[in-house]
Amino acid sequence: MSEAEKETTIFQLADQFIALANEINAKEQDVSKVGTALRFAASRFNAFEAALKSADLAAEKANALEWFTKEYKEMLKDNLDDHINNPPLSKELEAKEQEPAKDDAVQVFTK
Repeated sequence: MSEAEKETTIFQLADQFIALANEINAKEQDVSKVGTALRFAASRFNAFEAALKSADLAAEKANALEWFTKEYKEMLKDNLDDHINNPPLSKELEAKEQEPAKDDAVQVFTK
């Protein structure tokens, strides 16, 4: 096995975070709450990453915000497109006729 094959890819790492989020969601039964917590955790870790990479974070804050926002927007766009083309649970959700979770901390998207 080559060194490249031994390295954990960002997709494998992401799958570990998603597995943990799914585990937490199974207990919480509130995908909006878990999603909000995951976004908060990502923002906290990304701020830490920026602080480690920056010689002057105060001076580079606007650039960091722009870069991370652009990266996240592109990743979210790609994943939204994937779910549009391959709906994850649409038939099961329709069968259960679940109402979206009510949580003032998050935006609920409805048709």
